[in-house]
Amino acid sequence: MSRSNPFSRRLFLKQAAATLALPAFIPHLCSAAPTDVVRHASFGASGMAWADLSSIASHPKVKLICVADVDLARTADVKKRFPEVRVYQDWRELLDKEHKNLDSVNVSTPDHMHAPIGMSAMQLGLNVYGQKPLTHDVYESRRLAEFAAEKKLVTQMGIQVHSSAEYRAAVATIQAGAIGKVKAVHTWSNKKWGDPAPRPERMDAIPASLNWDLWLGIAEPRAYIKAYDHPGTWRKRLDFGTGTFGDMGCHIFDPVFKALELTAPLTVKSTGSAPNASNWASDAVVEFTFPETPQSIGPEFPITWYDGDKRPSPEVTGPVLGKIPLPDQGSLFLGTTGAMLLPHKAMPILLPEAQYKDYQRPKVTDNNHWHQFVNAIRGEGTTSAHFGYSGPLTESVLLGGVATYFPNEKLEWDAASLKFKNKPEAAKYIRRTYRKGWDVKGLS
Repeated sequence: MSRSNPFSRRLFLKQAAATLALPAFIPHLCSAAPTDVVRHASFGASGMAWADLSSIASHPKVKLICVADVDLARTADVKKRFPEVRVYQDWRELLDKEHKNLDSVNVSTPDHMHAPIGMSAMQLGLNVYGQKPLTHDVYESRRLAEFAAEKKLVTQMGIQVHSSAEYRAAVATIQAGAIGKVKAVHTWSNKKWGDPAPRPERMDAIPASLNWDLWLGIAEPRAYIKAYDHPGTWRKRLDFGTGTFGDMGCHIFDPVFKALELTAPLTVKSTGSAPNASNWASDAVVEFTFPETPQSIGPEFPITWYDGDKRPSPEVTGPVLGKIPLPDQGSLFLGTTGAMLLPHKAMPILLPEAQYKDYQRPKVTDNNHWHQFVNAIRGEGTTSAHFGYSGPLTESVLLGGVATYFPNEKLEWDAASLKFKNKPEAAKYIRRTYRKGWDVKGLS
């Protein structure tokens, strides 16, 4: 922790516990604030955080109160558009000073800080919009989902395509039985959030605007390297990001998870390269088996993820797609009576096309994913990607990342105990140890 930081971690936890115990603070959890305006804060001020806070603040019943960003150089747009907003560098200081003035927050930081900030906010009774993946580790996803349900908080994960007409149409089409029972799914992304090179052995000067210790957060200290971790390429780093699957899987795997009503996988196996000491690998192929659901044919069925340069084989795609090219990102559902290609992001295509020329696609519309969160806080409807749904989705995606540490081994997953039955040494990838002094109530 920075010595110049006046905020006491022990004081924060003490106040969080005391605040949560106050009955008078509970009513706003499921209903609007007395002013009928949702008072909001953002953790993160640029990049995806800017998209989130701007979209949430575009709701006519939202007032942006404050933001926190460890790099004050990235707060210029917020201060220009919202001149009355209070700006913090330390997210803990924001929660300590502002939690009584807030109803909700968005957590739009690098992946490793999603759970610590999200849980700390929920401990104070705040409703949370959390960017995907919900957390960096499987255990964290389980705990956030459990705590949100226990306290009846309004939550939403930032998989905005979940609310798009394209993905909603795909879900409705599968659940209407258009391709029969699903036998298998292949899903992929061409992104390459991996890096085979070792971490450079150098130390660069830390910009004056950046609190590097706060950026590291729960991760162990290391030298600052210009443009290596911050601001964008942290997705490649094991301690900060979750690789291509973590980044895009929560988007692309989402309509698969939703349409098939998936729970937890039975097994997971990676046949791609393993991470090195610091970074995720690219070109992953991760094979899951899931238990049978009402939409699938069982008793278990396969779902395979590919990223980077990897794709389903021509033997799989050729008989179904013919000359239709595979999109750069998407999914292919193989059913007992047909197939469905779902590009990311476009309307689903039923195959063979001649068989479905007169098919009437279910009528769906776009929903505003961010406004849905705000409306639910105000007692108007519910969220569709709440942590009760997005927590299990994230768990499955993150298990794919864990499997890459053990190439060519079929790992047997016990969801109830959060353990691999046949690989006890994988436990350290299910639940990480936070660095000393960064314990978080509800997670540590």
